[in-house]
Amino acid sequence: MSVSVLSITGPLGGISGLLQGASLLGLALLLLKAAQLYLRRQWLLKAVQEFPSPPSHWLFGHKLELQNGQELQELQKRAEKYPCASPRWLWGSKVSLIVYDPDYMKVILGRSDPKSDGSYRFMAPCIGYGLLLLNGQAWFQHRRMLTPAFHYDILKPYVGLMADSVRVMLDKWEELLSQNSPLEIFGHISSMTLDTLMKCAFSYQGNHQADRYFQSYLQAIRDLNNLVLSRIRNAFYQKDFIYRLTPEGRWNHRACQLAHQHTDQVIKLRKAQLQEEGELEKVRSKRHLDFLDILLFAQRENGNSLSDKDLHAEVDTFMFEGHDTTASGISWILYALATHPEHQQRCREE
Repeated sequence: MSVSVLSITGPLGGISGLLQGASLLGLALLLLKAAQLYLRRQWLLKAVQEFPSPPSHWLFGHKLELQNGQELQELQKRAEKYPCASPRWLWGSKVSLIVYDPDYMKVILGRSDPKSDGSYRFMAPCIGYGLLLLNGQAWFQHRRMLTPAFHYDILKPYVGLMADSVRVMLDKWEELLSQNSPLEIFGHISSMTLDTLMKCAFSYQGNHQADRYFQSYLQAIRDLNNLVLSRIRNAFYQKDFIYRLTPEGRWNHRACQLAHQHTDQVIKLRKAQLQEEGELEKVRSKRHLDFLDILLFAQRENGNSLSDKDLHAEVDTFMFEGHDTTASGISWILYALATHPEHQQRCREE
């Protein structure tokens, strides 16, 4: 009987010791992480101490400002109360400095510091590492290659195409006016700017503003905008391997696939068009090439300097940023004019 007791208690004692050791190790790692977060918070507090802001919670930061549906109003209050810039804490060790003074922005935009690898990396699964996310020599090479796509002389012939896309949108608004109900303009403007971009930068002809496949891409981009913003503000979503396991992470993956399907189709179609008899020579004889043609010709002439991955990243970047940022700017301009009738009248007179 004594032998049986010894044979059982021996392994149990070993397991208990392992558990105690693991517990102590886990506690030590937890304390180390807590100390790192505390030191980082102290460093950030010192870094932004010259810029006042509303009181923040040591753990949740200014999270209440982002949850009450009054974010724009809160930002306006900040701009009125705190001059130049104001820090906004997302949580205890994450802060963003909101800059709204033009002179401050001039200094920031005039610098050539490397881009932050913080929140930008959340966009990489969707747009890849094109001009927006690239740094260093690769950025300079791609920038030099694509500069001719934005030459003033190539933009002038696009004005007619832009006007056609705008007319389609305005005709749609004329029909909706009869309903005598509020109109959410951002979606319509996004359709118009994407239609314009497709015609001017990607040699894609026809009206696509009512196309269902076209609209699925726009919806994917809207989803991705919201998902990236949500991830930036969630402390638990910062690690990629954790985020992929969440419902939002899986949603983000599906939206990226939809967006890539659209850009892949645009690239394949243009490649097929350039294979048609006489088309390549016709395009090559043009004084200025469209954005996508520049990329395809660069890859054709020297494929080693521009891989398929690089090409797709630039197309994804400009398809996304080119239409979405422009749509946001136009929407805000119309909002500002609507809220300042005197300036609207001056624009009409001009």
